[in-house]
Amino acid sequence: MRQHWKAGLILLTAIGLSDLLIGRAKNGGTPPSAKDHSTISASTLAPTPPIGWNSYDCYGGDVDEQEVKANADYMARHLARYGWKYIVVDYYWYYPEGKVEGAPSMDWYGRLLPDPKRFPSSVNGQGFKPLAHYVHAKGLKFGIHIMRGIPRAAVEQNLPILGTKAHARDVANRLNLCPWSKAMYGVDVSTPTGQAYYNSIAELYARWGVDFIKADDMSRAENPYGEIYHASEIEALRRAMSRTGRPMVLSLSPGPTPLSDGVNASRYAQMWRISNDMWDNWAELRDQFGYCKLWAPYAGPNHWPDADMLPLGRLRIRGFADGPRLTRLTHDEQRTMLTLWSIFRSPLMIGADLPSLDPFTLSLLTNPELLAVDQHSFSNHELFARDEEVAWVADMPEGKGKYVALFNLGHSGSERVSVSWTELGLNGRCAVRDLWQRKNLGTYERMFSTQIPSHGAGLYRIDAE
Repeated sequence: MRQHWKAGLILLTAIGLSDLLIGRAKNGGTPPSAKDHSTISASTLAPTPPIGWNSYDCYGGDVDEQEVKANADYMARHLARYGWKYIVVDYYWYYPEGKVEGAPSMDWYGRLLPDPKRFPSSVNGQGFKPLAHYVHAKGLKFGIHIMRGIPRAAVEQNLPILGTKAHARDVANRLNLCPWSKAMYGVDVSTPTGQAYYNSIAELYARWGVDFIKADDMSRAENPYGEIYHASEIEALRRAMSRTGRPMVLSLSPGPTPLSDGVNASRYAQMWRISNDMWDNWAELRDQFGYCKLWAPYAGPNHWPDADMLPLGRLRIRGFADGPRLTRLTHDEQRTMLTLWSIFRSPLMIGADLPSLDPFTLSLLTNPELLAVDQHSFSNHELFARDEEVAWVADMPEGKGKYVALFNLGHSGSERVSVSWTELGLNGRCAVRDLWQRKNLGTYERMFSTQIPSHGAGLYRIDAE
């Protein structure tokens, strides 16, 4: 039988991270806690996990301005009151139709600009400023995706670096490449001119009104071109962002981020990916249980391990080789995903096309009791794993009660999953509330037991009387 923690254990052993299990880290110290984040850069940017929408799962690298606005409109009308606020334009917004074969749009200083055909408001040097203004006027926040480094096109033309006498070829590291994209070269930030390039792009994004930067090709463990985890460029980008004076969240992608670099990621980023891209299938969803268990000690204010986007609703509308589809996750699997993400306190980024959301998916995303667990619980960790039965527990911000998530990862039908008050550190009589059904279940003594469907989950609030 395949254990649910297999992926996390492989990650741990494959990159030599066993020391982390006894509290040692390559960068020194122990995993940061809610009481130990004073050294984290930009330490007020994400007191709770960021939640919003990202264009990648439904549009790949080919989203356009009207689609971004339509999703912002929907979020403002239907989701913002529940705390959803980020609208993030992902991947290749500077290429025609999101294809690397074309020439990217960029300025004289090698800084990428939105493709004017897809983002017509960006013409005449406006960049994303008009679109960011549109999103801000809705009461939301605006984000963009970037690739690590400097455009290869800027290096080919040897464009100048803003504020210096250097040029693109002086700062580019042509041996430090992205394994899956031909858009960029790495930047040598060991010199002031390399830092100056990152300063120049951060200044541009700040002028546009960007609130969130998802930096890709930064934190994945497997990279055959040199540095496994790009600490130097992560730190350079964070310094550049902080230098602008504009509060901008930094999100690192993709994963798996090496666990040994957790302290560094916690210090310089507000969120970072813990796994490779996760799509709408049970095998990849199940693997997240192992990653979440390993990364739980790192979650806290302003540093949130990220279990990836939520592949819900209508996906892959454009920008992918296959055609559009609805999520392949069953209703039970969707509840399992949102339950795990919330009890783990992952950032929540919706991958669906929002205007075409179905009533069921909307009901998942607008459950205030579920979102309260993601946003306000603490001391979150796996309680037990008994073959296919898994439980997670977290403390509530007030009172002596607990949040408890119960999972059935098996394939053989509904199973009764039980948790005792002794396991939770409770005693006496306790009131149980079902957070998915949003109703009180009554008072129980010594334990709570319930039927959980195959691939399903339950989420409960347990209050000591």
